[in-house]
Amino acid sequence: MSGAKPQPASKISRREMLESLIGGSGLVLALAYGRPLRAAVVKQSESLATDFVPNAFLRISPAGEVTVIAKHDEMGQGIHTGLAIAICEELEQDPRQVTVIPAPADPAYGNSAYQVQVTGGSTSSWSSLEQMQQAGAVAREMLVAAAAARWGVDTSACEARDGAVHEKSGSRQLSYGELAVDASRQPVPEDVVLRERKDFRRIGKPTPRVDSADKVRGIAKFSLDQRVPDMLTAMVVRCPFFGGTLKRYDVSRAEAFPGVKAVVRVPTGIAVVAEGYWPAFRARELVEAEWDAGAGGSLDTGELRKLYHEKAKQPGMVARNDGDAIQALSNAELTVEATYELPFQAHAPMEPLSCMVILKEDGGAKIITGSQMLGADHPAVAARLGVDPSRVEFQNSLLGGGFGRRANPQSDFTIEAVEVALAAKSLGRPIKTVWNREDDLHGGWYRPMYLNAIKAGIDNGKIVAWHHRVVGQSIAKGTPFEPLMVQDGVDQLSVEGVADMPHGIPNLTVELHTISLPVPVLWWRSVGHSHTAFAKESFLDECAHAMGKDPYQVRRELLQGHPRLLRVLDLAADKAGWSKAPAPGVGRGISVHESFKGFAAHVVEASVENGRPRVHRVVVAIDCGLVVNPDQVVSQMEGAANFALSATLGSKISFSQGRVEQSNFHDFSIVRMNEAPDIEVHIVASDDEMGGIGEVGVPGVASATCSALFEASGRRIRRLPVEDQLA
Repeated sequence: MSGAKPQPASKISRREMLESLIGGSGLVLALAYGRPLRAAVVKQSESLATDFVPNAFLRISPAGEVTVIAKHDEMGQGIHTGLAIAICEELEQDPRQVTVIPAPADPAYGNSAYQVQVTGGSTSSWSSLEQMQQAGAVAREMLVAAAAARWGVDTSACEARDGAVHEKSGSRQLSYGELAVDASRQPVPEDVVLRERKDFRRIGKPTPRVDSADKVRGIAKFSLDQRVPDMLTAMVVRCPFFGGTLKRYDVSRAEAFPGVKAVVRVPTGIAVVAEGYWPAFRARELVEAEWDAGAGGSLDTGELRKLYHEKAKQPGMVARNDGDAIQALSNAELTVEATYELPFQAHAPMEPLSCMVILKEDGGAKIITGSQMLGADHPAVAARLGVDPSRVEFQNSLLGGGFGRRANPQSDFTIEAVEVALAAKSLGRPIKTVWNREDDLHGGWYRPMYLNAIKAGIDNGKIVAWHHRVVGQSIAKGTPFEPLMVQDGVDQLSVEGVADMPHGIPNLTVELHTISLPVPVLWWRSVGHSHTAFAKESFLDECAHAMGKDPYQVRRELLQGHPRLLRVLDLAADKAGWSKAPAPGVGRGISVHESFKGFAAHVVEASVENGRPRVHRVVVAIDCGLVVNPDQVVSQMEGAANFALSATLGSKISFSQGRVEQSNFHDFSIVRMNEAPDIEVHIVASDDEMGGIGEVGVPGVASATCSALFEASGRRIRRLPVEDQLA
């Protein structure tokens, strides 16, 4: 490095990044409120001529069936219910009486925050609320106008209420179904008045999930459930080494297996196509393949840890530099330092990946899958087929979890399925490419492995210096995102949550070392916050311990001037009974963190039983501004806590001799029902800016848990997962 002082990386939001990336490929979107449905959307209805279709998000049939077309994908987070509530608030309809279906791939359904069709970043509710209200209000006004015209009265003499239009001064009423045909002939209003917050009847009220009944009955359709006549199933033999290549192979035994229709080469390996899952699975085991491991053959977690620790001793690229942390550290009365390590993490959704491809005679295709990012998958498939996107139809399904894995800008599992279909095109049948759990855990696109090395200087009982060095792989490097997300050598996703930490520390430096590895990496629920919050909050506890102070009070002192963080911090401490000692043998930890425009604090109570960690209780306080459905927020916080605890206590991806060591849930440990703690969720009543929830509940859990285990055992946990470190 030269003697010039590095400058902090320039800031660019994910919205700006995606606008530039997707805009460059001609897919910047116009989001319609009152525009009629376009061709791709029209296919959603078989009786469109008589349906009332005021915009891309709503359809009402003459039989009174109200259908919401959801622009965001349902993967367990409850967004289909939230979108229905927002529309029904203005439509004057009970959300429990509507049907919600996933949107097709179409620009009308772009994420308002990112300007591309994607579900992620905890953006769905806050970015869509007003748009969905507008959609409901437009429909309501057209229904009222239709009723007024039929009765020969002014629209002011009518009001919409509970699925019908009523005459205010009389007894006449017409259901929405009865008005559907007439309403479709009304002009689409350009301006509608939305209800004020104080007048909400449905937004903010606990509402049952619209998809729960079908899931309980087992009739909800996930990607793995999808079937079409004459369908074949494919499974792929992939290289066990990332970046490796196929040297030689023998498929004769696989081809002879009963039910096998073809064994074909594809860019990712060898695909076995058969009459169902089991023939494909069994025959795949008979494929003999020899691989050139390439650079990935030397991957070893122990060696990677050594590399990361060595890098952490060297100056990195500067992501933030306030004051002079080095000088302040050298002058401090007391210094504290620690290093925190986090492994590669798999997303491991309950439903593994699958994608069905039906090739069409015109060169296009119909894709049936479960995707978080149709805005990338749709043009990618069209490009691979060499056709206009209008000739590619996507039918999305419910997603059995995602956590970022189904939002891959490289469209990996979707394109692989297309490659399989093309290689076996002569069969002339639909082909669904299926992954199993082992494929999922071995298949890459992990949350990167990270190391955080931190030093703090303390004077007069206050933290006056903080030097933070991050070592890890870049999610953006080597992708189309790199020019926008990596500025002056700093990947913003690697340092989010610490480069923007709001704590009042006068001398604060954050540096980054980006490691290049053949392991494919991707965003994982809460992205960079998943590692920086663990390091930041754990280290704050270590500083508090060194100063002999209450870690709760240390945070209060550092966060003066940040009322939303203080609000959730105080609420969590109060509800957890922080001022009272926990039960004997039980430790207690606390954390507070902002991410994705949401604010969350956690208090965790845990003990050590026979050398194993046991988490008893998690208290969560969440401020996300306006709440559409409190039940949805509670469920998200509960799910996030258990998701984060799995990564804290037992799950990881590690390498030995180039191969992933984990294969299924017996060695990629997640929290079981008997291990799940009691979780209490407390929602702050807030008029502040609306923010996210889905990812916000993850970052603070690990540090609060490890701090609780320290209080219970006296042993600091600085490397995740905890596993047997307490034995």
